[in-house]
Formats: sequence, structure tokens, C-alpha cells
Amino acid sequence: MPVVRYFAAAQEATGLDTERRAERSLGELRAAVSAAYPGLGGILPQCAVLVAGSRVADDTTLGPDDLVDVLPPFAGG
Repeated sequence: MPVVRYFAAAQEATGLDTERRAERSLGELRAAVSAAYPGLGGILPQCAVLVAGSRVADDTTLGPDDLVDVLPPFAGG
């Protein structure tokens, strides 16, 4: 099962640092976490979602050892 790591506002929206998910594609994962965490659904479209450190398409198959990072836009100077 892939491990999802949430950062910044995504972490606040879910209340989690990490979790294991059973979805088999990135698109399924996006839909499932949006439904499970309504607060995340509002920011997820602006987030960078990386699988093993790279941006990939929603039809990408997730493997059991994949690491998925959900990174909201960061502001700073």
C-alpha cells in the first residue's frame, strides 16, 4: 500500500503526517482523499502531488512501496 505524506496546509486539512492508502492509481487516490478529507478537496488542485519524487499523470499505477507527497503551494521570501 502506498504511503502518502501530507505537508503544510494538506497536513492541517487531514490532521495527518502520513497514512497508507489502498488506491491503485494516482487519480483514484486524489478522489479518495478528497472525499475522505473535505478540507483537502479545496486545496488539492493547487497541490504538487509527487510519486517517488516526480510529477506523474493521474492514470499512473501506484505500487505497494510508492511514496506519494502532497505539497501545497508555499509562500515565502
